[in-house]
Amino acid sequence: MDPLLLVVYIAAAVCVFAWVASLISHDHSWVDRIWSIVPVVYVWVFAASAGLSDPRLNVLAVIVTLWGARLTFNFARRGGYTGTEDYRWAILRARMSRWQFELFNLFFIVIYQNFILVAITLPAYTAYLNRGTPFGFLDGLLAVIFLAFLAGETISDQQQWSFHARKAAAAATGDTTHPRFLQTGLWRFSRHPNFFFEQSQWWIVFFIGAVAAGTVLEWTVLGAVLLTTLFIGSTIFTESITKSKYPEYSDYQATTSPIVPWPPRRPASEVAPRTN
Repeated sequence: MDPLLLVVYIAAAVCVFAWVASLISHDHSWVDRIWSIVPVVYVWVFAASAGLSDPRLNVLAVIVTLWGARLTFNFARRGGYTGTEDYRWAILRARMSRWQFELFNLFFIVIYQNFILVAITLPAYTAYLNRGTPFGFLDGLLAVIFLAFLAGETISDQQQWSFHARKAAAAATGDTTHPRFLQTGLWRFSRHPNFFFEQSQWWIVFFIGAVAAGTVLEWTVLGAVLLTTLFIGSTIFTESITKSKYPEYSDYQATTSPIVPWPPRRPASEVAPRTN
């Protein structure tokens, strides 16, 4: 069987499971719970279909497994596998009628997001189709860059975890943490450094597939593009919620890069007026 067809079958089964589970439990975070798992499965399908004999596919499988292990750990410690639903879905449910949200659940949360989870792994299919291309220096360099981005995401998530732990501890004693949202460490240079590193890793996966094909003009770039677009939309929505909770978040937006880490800008109040 063509490995791509097998991946499609698995993805279809995952969609059915996530949709039925959401209908039974009235919890719409089932795709979140498999987000870090199914891409790992898909990449290993492509590697196994090559008999685990292709170095490039094996490297892809290993680094994507490391990505999945880190993300699964971070999601688990935040209570993601204990029945906690993404808070954004409740907000959207309040803005839609029941039938509108159920259509949104089926076509966006379940089908579209699972389509993206397949699409981001398809550079491994490109590598499978071009497994005669020797594994070289560029492959190794890209794998090292992937690991660097993985480390960046690990650090940014840990900084966020530590901040919220301190915030919860302060709240338990009746104190208030200042500032009320994280603005230090990597978060001083980006409002969402974890998002930046997450997307970057999947762009690296695409480039590894492109190396196998000998060109970046590959249709499998669709996965990285769709993932980036999804994150942009999610960021805009998430920040609108944060801004409604913390009015001072506007000042943070004015000085800090939204995604790509960059030196913070000076607040307008600190910029000296020009004199003629």
